[in-house]
Amino acid sequence: MDTEYKTIRQQLLEKAAALPSAPGVYIMKNSEGEVIYVGKSRKLCARVSQYFRNGEKNRKTERMVANVRSFDTILVANEAEALTLENELIKLHMPRFNIRLKDSKAYPYIKITVNDEYPRVLYTRQRDADGARYFGPFPDQTAARSLLDTLYKIIGIPECKRIFPRDIGAQRPCIYRDMNRCVAPCAGDVTPQVYRTVIDEAIAFLSGNTARVRRSLTEKMQEAAEEERYEAAARYRDSLKALDALRQKQKVVGSPDTELDVIAASSGELASVVTVLSVRGGAIASKEDFVFSGDEIFDSGALTSFVLDYYALRGCPSQLLLLTEEDAEDVAACGELLSGLAGRKVSVTVPKKGTKHDLCIMAQKNAEDKLREVSRTAEAENAALVRLAELLGLEVVPDRIEAYDISNYGNEQIYGAMVCVVNGKFSRKDYRVFRCEDGQDDYACMKSVVGRRLSHNKREGDGAMPDLPDLLLIDGGSAHVAAARQGAAEAGCNVNIIGMVKDEHHKTRALTDGEREIGIARETAVYRFIYGIQEEVHRFAISKSGGGKRKTLRRSSLEDIKGIGKTKAKRLLEYFGGLEGVKKASLEELVASDIGITAASAVRLYFHPEDGE
Repeated sequence: MDTEYKTIRQQLLEKAAALPSAPGVYIMKNSEGEVIYVGKSRKLCARVSQYFRNGEKNRKTERMVANVRSFDTILVANEAEALTLENELIKLHMPRFNIRLKDSKAYPYIKITVNDEYPRVLYTRQRDADGARYFGPFPDQTAARSLLDTLYKIIGIPECKRIFPRDIGAQRPCIYRDMNRCVAPCAGDVTPQVYRTVIDEAIAFLSGNTARVRRSLTEKMQEAAEEERYEAAARYRDSLKALDALRQKQKVVGSPDTELDVIAASSGELASVVTVLSVRGGAIASKEDFVFSGDEIFDSGALTSFVLDYYALRGCPSQLLLLTEEDAEDVAACGELLSGLAGRKVSVTVPKKGTKHDLCIMAQKNAEDKLREVSRTAEAENAALVRLAELLGLEVVPDRIEAYDISNYGNEQIYGAMVCVVNGKFSRKDYRVFRCEDGQDDYACMKSVVGRRLSHNKREGDGAMPDLPDLLLIDGGSAHVAAARQGAAEAGCNVNIIGMVKDEHHKTRALTDGEREIGIARETAVYRFIYGIQEEVHRFAISKSGGGKRKTLRRSSLEDIKGIGKTKAKRLLEYFGGLEGVKKASLEELVASDIGITAASAVRLYFHPEDGE
């Protein structure tokens, strides 16, 4: 620890020691004033001081503290206010070291339009305040569509896009009615009241109340059998079998009316995992694992922050079980805030024994298992990064790597592509593409692209660039590296720039710093890592230049003629049967195509300039 940093850390400790022993939120900032971490505490003085004392800390926390150059605090009245404010500030600043859930727009839902006369059951990724009933969000599209498909088979709701009562009688019922997979309101013999009972069963099923659905199906099967409607009885029997098969896959952990979520976490140096077990109808209906990177600090207050963020996106059951060492006041504050969000009482408890505690242990074991899986992958990626840093003689292991490639179709579509790797994984939200105006000159294009990217690093708004990379990889040899360095120098940035050299078969062969080549053929982990990056940036570059070319091909060359737009170009091509016919047409023939004398003259002169006089 150098003398300057020791001085800064001592100053921060003295400032922290002067804080009041009161609840509040603290906001850590780096040398540029950027918010890098937000936390809360019932006693600000004690909590904030801990960061700057010389006691033992985990790697993630020590790394965050090493970047802190100042901090602010906001005092609040109680723990509930602190938890709320912390959550809002994290959403506002998106600090690098805080755990964050992905945007709710990415989650799929199942939507039931309960206010319609004949409600529809739909798959959607958008949740609106439209009075509909939403279930989810689900972890991915597969989970949502699988559940929806099971719902269709068991309940018999329509899968088609018809809207009722508008489309009743418009078309004959489809084959699903004959297969007894749909109640077929399109036939006109299903009243809104009867259809509503089907929708109520769908709602019960999605809510986890499979016992109610089973009772209803059993009653309908018996009634159909007594009335000698054997095909209908068979359909209900098959639905019951499907429901029982689904039930057998679920672990029963309580009485049929048990509905709760169980949340536990496991944290390591390379990652953290939160597992959510959802118990519906007394059985474990689903499990979700949320993985957070090694930089995201999962400290003593992280679980309640996660819980608030998680249930801000979805419906909350009336009971939550947590496995956490957080203070009872923080847990109680979490329950108070969730009750406000849900508009009803939500109980949040940390059971210490009994069946509920066993459920918490089960959730934690699932989190630990997922963490081991993630850590094995992270260790392999980290080992490759460490070895790469050793081979290149870098001062630090590169957390952020950017790679660049130039792709073109002749002189028309020339693009520079940038892909980004953060902590060993591709970060597609940080990919960028640059249009080049330097013609078929790879070196000039590379210089321009790198210079533009680095000089625009501080731009805000839609044109904002991500953080500067620890390492910049160029697809090419020493000449490309030299061009990239010129661009970086003109932008006033000093970054590590390395070239990725290919062999005669266009496969990764070595790395170069512009003066020497570093062989990686025998460095298996590094080779795979670099090869993956080189292939990805090449793929991305080709996709962009190819897309531009396809747009060009969709535009007729006739539109380059003054006075000829898309409509007249289409008329000419149709009238003369193609471009060759247009080229050979006389002025009189062009006028006859009804594009006007001026436009016809322009077309004739374009293809036959010798007719100018």
